[in-house]
Order: sequence, then structure tokens, then C-alpha cells
Amino acid sequence: MRATWRRLHLALGLTAGTIFVLAGLTGSVLVFYLEIDALLNPALADARPAAPPRPFEELYQALRRAHPDRPDAWRLEIPAVPGRPITARYYTPAESAQRLFAPLMVSLDPATATVIDTRLWGDYAMTWLYDLHYTLLFERAGRTVLGVLGVLMLLGLGSGVALVWPRRGRWRAALRVRPRPGAARRLFDLHRTAGLYGLLLSVLLVFTGLCLALPEQLRPLLQAMAPLHRPSVPTSLPGGAPRLSLDAAVAIAQRRFPSARLAWIETPQGPTGSYRINLRQPFEPSQRFPRTNVWLDQYSGEVLAVRDPRHDSAPDVFLNWLHPLHNGEAFGLAGRVLACLAGVVPAVLWVTGLLRWRQKRAAARIVGQRRTRAA
Repeated sequence: MRATWRRLHLALGLTAGTIFVLAGLTGSVLVFYLEIDALLNPALADARPAAPPRPFEELYQALRRAHPDRPDAWRLEIPAVPGRPITARYYTPAESAQRLFAPLMVSLDPATATVIDTRLWGDYAMTWLYDLHYTLLFERAGRTVLGVLGVLMLLGLGSGVALVWPRRGRWRAALRVRPRPGAARRLFDLHRTAGLYGLLLSVLLVFTGLCLALPEQLRPLLQAMAPLHRPSVPTSLPGGAPRLSLDAAVAIAQRRFPSARLAWIETPQGPTGSYRINLRQPFEPSQRFPRTNVWLDQYSGEVLAVRDPRHDSAPDVFLNWLHPLHNGEAFGLAGRVLACLAGVVPAVLWVTGLLRWRQKRAAARIVGQRRTRAA
């Protein structure tokens, strides 16, 4: 069995392990992709954090003036830190109609209600890196490949554990880091120690990653356990009344959840569309993509539907935790730092494993040559 585990570990490490390294390193960068994007794009630093923010309706009108030929719904992300630029997404730009996901990203200065940057998803560094991490730049097909490779990498990690599993009562010795003479022994110790100490985080990242990559396969399995939340598509009733302002819609939604923080505002889609106000309650794991939603009639302000994650089923709770566990945000800055460090572990394992494999091949050649000369 040990020889079988070794062959499986080697085969998976040299094949699927290369994609594992790519996903890990890109994921480490993406943990802080908003902060890095701000550093790479000086225009985002033009916002004035000391000035009071303008009304949301004024921001929306600035979007409409800047893009009068885009009549569909806009989705405004409200940052948790006051003063940072507000990013609006337009999901149906004609420029990227042939792509699976490529919204128009418009950054607004909240203090002046002016557009400070307009970009298309995938055309700038951090979103290109996001697509590389999530789909290998092959959209749905690449996402499926990553999901399958995630299953293989779980097998690779499991085979590694089987190879270094200590005898009963020797776990303390197995986890001890101690220098040993000889380059080969030190390399093996580094590979083994990195694998054992990074095992839990590596398994967590791979498992959550493959679940995020295979939603079409995962959701039916979860649905069989308990009903999943079905997104609401409520409609407004036009009656001659003017559209409710964004600020009035937000105020109505926040009265429903007074302790929640505003996260997103989705404007109505056409005359019968409704407002969708996305809020974050203190117990929710995701900072940027919470699940508290209020749908409002865009004319009367009537609450048409509500989603309160406190009443979600167990499968929905599982889905709600996937992304914030994958990028570490569920545990604040400490969790994000851990996720960033965990993304480097695959590279350490792959490099040390490759060097160790080459050492063993070189040693085997030397032994073969000696036997040939002796014969």
C-alpha cells in the first residue's frame, strides 16, 4: 500500500500539483486584491475620505449622465470603510456580451459624486488575475477543470498524509522541526513539515475552492438535503408615481434591519423592476457579499420580499460560508493573512517535492550504474 500511495502522490503532485501551485499563488494575491488594485490604479486614490458623502441618488444620476446609453440595472457596492470609492457594476455592457462574466466597473468619488475611473472586468490586472484563478481564463470549462483538479488534489494531500503518518504515540516527534545532516534529509523534512503544518488550511482552501468551482453539481446535492433559497424576482407596479430615490429605498430597508450595514444597492431593471438592498448583519461571515436582502417596489417603497439568513436552511448556511472561508474574510484580517500564507504552501510542497524526486532519481541512476559495473 505504501508503494501505491507513493506512486499516486508523485503522479498527482507532478500533474495536478502544477495547477494547485498556480491557484495557490494567485489566490494569495487576490486575498488583498482590492487594496492591491488601489495601489496599481492611482485614480482610485483621488477620493477624499474627509469630505461627507453625497446622497446615493446623486451618485446614481452621475452614473446615468456618464453612461446614458446603458439603461439596465446598476449595482453599487458601498465599502465598509467610509471615504473609499464606491464601485458600480453594470452587468450587461455590449462590449463584453460574448463573455460569461465581464461587467463594466465604474468607480465614483463618494464626496463629489464624480466618476473617477471606468474599466471592463478582465481588462485590468486584478480582475484578469481573478479570472485566471477562478476559470484559468476558459470561463465555464476552466471552472469545471479546476473543480475536478480540486478533487484530485484532495487525493494528493490524503496520499501525502498516508505516507508520513507516524506510528501510535509518535505525533509529537513527527511534528517536531529539527535540522538533520544532509541536503536530502533536510529537503524531505521541509516537504513533510510544510505538508503537515499546512494540511488543515490546504484542505480547507481546496475543498471550498472546488465547491465554488462546481456550483451546478453541488447545488442539487444540497437541495436533496433541505430546500435552498430561491432568489426572488418581484416586480413593481407602475402607477404614474415617480421612482423612489435610492436614499429613500435604503432607509426603508434599514428600518427592517436596523443593526445591519449597507453593502449593495441594486437599481430597478426597467419600469417593472424592483430595488434590491443588500445588507450585512453582524453575524454574517461575508463582509462584501452578505445574504440579507430587501426587495422594494420602486414607486411605493412597499417591501416585496425579504431574505433573512437567520432563517436559512443548513445547506444555505454552508453555501454562505464557502467564499468567506476560502478568502479568509470570515475571520477578519487575521483570517485573510492566514489564507494568504496558505496559498504559498502548494508552491513550497511542489518545489520541495520536485527536488526530492530528482534527488531520488539521481540516486537510483548511481545505484544502477554501480550494479552494472559490478556485473
